[in-house]
Formats: sequence, structure tokens, C-alpha cells
Amino acid sequence: MTETATAEPGYVFDNHNENAGDQHRFLAAAYDPLTTSRLAATGVGPGWHCLEVGAGGGSVAHWLAARVAPGGSVTATDVKPDHIAPAPGLEVLRHDITRDPLPEAAFDLVHSRLVLLHLPERIRVLDRLVRALKPGGVLQLDEFDITYGPSLLMPDTAARELYERFLEAKTRLMARAGADPAWGRNAAEAMHRAGLVEVDPLPHLEQWHAGSPGVHLISHHTRHLRDAFVREGMTDGDLARVRDLLADPRFRASSCAVYSVQGRKPL
Repeated sequence: MTETATAEPGYVFDNHNENAGDQHRFLAAAYDPLTTSRLAATGVGPGWHCLEVGAGGGSVAHWLAARVAPGGSVTATDVKPDHIAPAPGLEVLRHDITRDPLPEAAFDLVHSRLVLLHLPERIRVLDRLVRALKPGGVLQLDEFDITYGPSLLMPDTAARELYERFLEAKTRLMARAGADPAWGRNAAEAMHRAGLVEVDPLPHLEQWHAGSPGVHLISHHTRHLRDAFVREGMTDGDLARVRDLLADPRFRASSCAVYSVQGRKPL
């Protein structure tokens, strides 16, 4: 069984890769609590009409569908939506947010997690998401700044150097694919410039250790993105040592910065 990944242009992950299911599961475990707590604060409830862009495995879309019943609806889009299970009140669409039609002034809530950072045309896509909101509607973007995430305590100097080299390679491979690794810190300003008001960026950090869901996610990346890491100069032996380090009970690091940013379309 191969561990390689073939990514579509502008996106380093591939929903048709054999590792995609694990990617969605680890993402949900690591970040659904932050995402859903922020969404709940919008007041989303029965009768709301929501758009979930880049729905991935569908965990957030399912949470929203349960929240807006009865009378509401959730449209979940992805370029490869095969991992999104059906649910009452949930419409799943194969949709490319960079070019496929999107209704305007149609949604009370639009949410997207870890999508725009991968898109070179992210500002144009942001404008489309704003236009899709009804007046008074809320946009929430949850985005990484992977340029931050220092090691805090490592078994030894060699382990620290390996971990830092791994993070640097990941930043390079994402940038090479057209991503903006620091997009999270810039999302609030971009949303303000797009015309939203009451823009509220919430930064989130946590300590990572061997049992952290976020650590399981980055360990998984050594497999899902194996070919890309090799192109950045890491060997299979290096990646195996990274996995061993991430499973070491002595490992401590800061997570990358996650920004959950909300803004409202003016009435």
C-alpha cells in the first residue's frame, strides 16, 4: 500500500488519497471543539440557512444541520465531497469555490475552515463568500498561521533540530503549492477590507504533547504528504524519526496559531 499523495494544484491534500479519511478524522478531533463553540456563539439555530465551504469529512456540516433543524438547511460544498455522509437538512454539492456559481445574499451563516489559506485567489474567494451572505449574516473563517509553533521541550538537541526542520519543510511545501502559511493572522484585516463589520479574531494556542489531537494530525502529515516532504529534502528515515518524536512522552511544543475570525455583513 502506497503512502504517497497526489495533490491537486493549489492544494497539498487530496480527498481521494487513501489517507484522506484519517486527515478528516484528526482535523475534526483537533479543531471541531473550537469551530463549533464559535459557531454556537453566532446564535445559529432552527431556520437558519448555512453554507459550509470545503466541508472535507463533513463533521461541521453535520453539526450545523442538527443545529438548524427544524426548518433550516445546510449546503456543504467540496471539490471532492465523497467523504460527506448524507443527513437530514444537508445538501452536498461538488463545487469549486474559485469558479463555480454561488448564490448571492442567500445564507445566514457561511463557514470555511482551512480552505482560503490554500488558495492563491483567496481574496477573490473571500469576496464571493461575503456576497453569499444575507444582510446581517455572519462569516466565520478558521485559519492557521503555521509559521508559529515553537518547540518547548524536547528529548535532546537532535530532536529539537529535527522537529524544526520538519516544520520548516512543511511551511515550504505549502507555500510552493500556492498556500499562504501565515494567512490566519491576516484573515481579520482581509475580512474588514471586504466590507464586514464587527470583525472578531480569536487566536487559539495550546500545548502539544504526544496525546494531543493536533500532534496526531501532524504525525499523519508525514504519511499523507510524504512525497512533498521528500521533495523538500526530508528522507523516509527523517519522517519516521519525526513520528517517533511526536509519540515520545517527553515531547512538548506549542501548537501553531489558529485564528477563528467572525464578521457580519452590514444590514
